[in-house]
Amino acid sequence: LGLSGPPGAGKSTFIECFGKMLTERKHKVSVLAVDPSSSTSGGSLLGDKTRMTELSRDTNAYIRPSPTSGTLGGVTRTTNEAILLCEGGGYDIVLVETVGVGQSEFAVADMVDMFILLLPPAGGDELQGIKRGIIEMADLVAINKADGDLVVAARRIQAEYISAMKLLRKRSRVWRPKV
Repeated sequence: LGLSGPPGAGKSTFIECFGKMLTERKHKVSVLAVDPSSSTSGGSLLGDKTRMTELSRDTNAYIRPSPTSGTLGGVTRTTNEAILLCEGGGYDIVLVETVGVGQSEFAVADMVDMFILLLPPAGGDELQGIKRGIIEMADLVAINKADGDLVVAARRIQAEYISAMKLLRKRSRVWRPKV
């Protein structure tokens, strides 16, 4: 599964919860978390793993943070090979968390069986902020943080994305993207 979304959408928190649910169901889960690299120093914080403390201690989970090192598209130059290595190592579920979302951070969509776009409910003008390219690639749009005071905003953005998805060209004859 490939996961992308804007900063603050809760990608790492979602992966932590979802990953724990999967390992409790006896799956072996690998997480490939891609972090941005500095254009100045080339360094990267690789901080996504620190937001997955429970999953990182789980013996049925493996978390590998990697820097983009200047690669565009939201993944690293070797993400596809890393997916194959994880599968070869016995991990039956591989989650790839992209560096974030923009107009072109969806290269992962061609590497995975399902591409999930994770969105917060109150990010301003959502349909303008998340460009058409990434919406067209999403197999599933999940509105995250949809509780408490954000329930109404989450329902509104869900309705907006359901309407927007109807206008897009279908990528598959058997699957209609869900929101």
